[in-house]
Amino acid sequence: MKTLSQLSLVVMIAGTAQAKELTLDKAIQATLDKNPVVQNARAEVERAAGQRLILRAVGLPDGVVGVAGGNQGGHRAGEDSNQPFGFAYGALVQPLFDARIPASYRRGNVELLIAEQRLNIAVAEQLHATRLAFYGALYNRSLAGLRNEQKGRLDQNASAIQDRYAAGLADRGALASAQIQTRELDPRVGVAQRGYDGAVLKLAETMGDSLDDKAELPEPRGQLTLARVDVDLDRETKRALAQRSDLQLARLLVKAADEDQRIIAAGYYPTLDATLGGEFIPVSGIRRQSEGSPRRSDDIISSEVRFGATYTWRVVDNGKVYGAVKRQRQVRESNELELRKLEADVPRSLKRIRNDLEAIATKHKELLTATAAAQQNATIMRENLAGGITSPLETRLIENSLLETKSALASLAFQQKVALAEWDRATGRYLQFSDDSTQNVH
Repeated sequence: MKTLSQLSLVVMIAGTAQAKELTLDKAIQATLDKNPVVQNARAEVERAAGQRLILRAVGLPDGVVGVAGGNQGGHRAGEDSNQPFGFAYGALVQPLFDARIPASYRRGNVELLIAEQRLNIAVAEQLHATRLAFYGALYNRSLAGLRNEQKGRLDQNASAIQDRYAAGLADRGALASAQIQTRELDPRVGVAQRGYDGAVLKLAETMGDSLDDKAELPEPRGQLTLARVDVDLDRETKRALAQRSDLQLARLLVKAADEDQRIIAAGYYPTLDATLGGEFIPVSGIRRQSEGSPRRSDDIISSEVRFGATYTWRVVDNGKVYGAVKRQRQVRESNELELRKLEADVPRSLKRIRNDLEAIATKHKELLTATAAAQQNATIMRENLAGGITSPLETRLIENSLLETKSALASLAFQQKVALAEWDRATGRYLQFSDDSTQNVH
């Protein structure tokens, strides 16, 4: 058994030598820099900026410039048989009145804001996942440490009984019972270790680290401790309703649907455009043929400029615009319903998290007393076991009771950290995240 313990220790040391120590602040920064979901959301912001230019193009002038050239051939009195020629032409159309223009400009701005809020949501979700994975790694490592510590004590008890058995002071049943007690903790240590490995892998994934065979896995640094937490439910509810990214996104989707409806409804209204066009003909011998005159001298060599206005109004709709408006109105109303649901869920979620934090604080006070009593009983029992007063079974029960209370304290610390992370996400604080969660909830 000693050989196996030494081998396990060597493997653990070799494994952690390839890991890199990691603080929560560094994990958060790495997530912001390398997380693929966040990077994709940033790219969507750039796409939205291009879409905004497209929507704004409705109100900008539309210009066309062209050049034409050729060769004029044939036989005519007083002219060469072939005459090359060229001229330039251009046109400019500027909308003077179009009901789509104001809505299109607003829609373009909303498009960019929607992409930015989606980026905020992606950042918040990935930071939340990183934070939970970090806390999960610390929690499972703490459990593994507690159980290994307990296992070490039971190993010492088994060694002491083995010495007593060798001296003829203990029977074989007592030795077997002590060895079984030691082995009973192996599965629980394995569960904690697997939980730690899974949390570390999840942490590396959210940080955007490589997960190949040669990857250097992070090793979270620190420990979980309970903190005194005091929250103001009413104030934080108002803050969440005003600042949460998903609520802001939902409001923007409602606004975008309304602007889309206005753009579609613009088909009811007339449009008025100012037009400017012309041709430039250099002095090259090209002539415009005059209308109705047979004389060559009546042909004109000149450039020209034309300007005016065009007016368009759809009089008969046939349901094309009306149907599209009704369909878009349904989209806007659906978005409004979703927004109301999200807003109504905010106070319920915050109240639930606050109740969880209060329950954790109450359990913590009770467990502190129980842990102190269990620690005192375990100390007395170890002394009695060394003196042969108590049995290994009684020692195991006391040691297990101490392990359970310490594990419960670690579990409460983990639950509080998770609840604080949920509180920060529910109140929209992730975009100003800091390592000190107790400050975030004040």
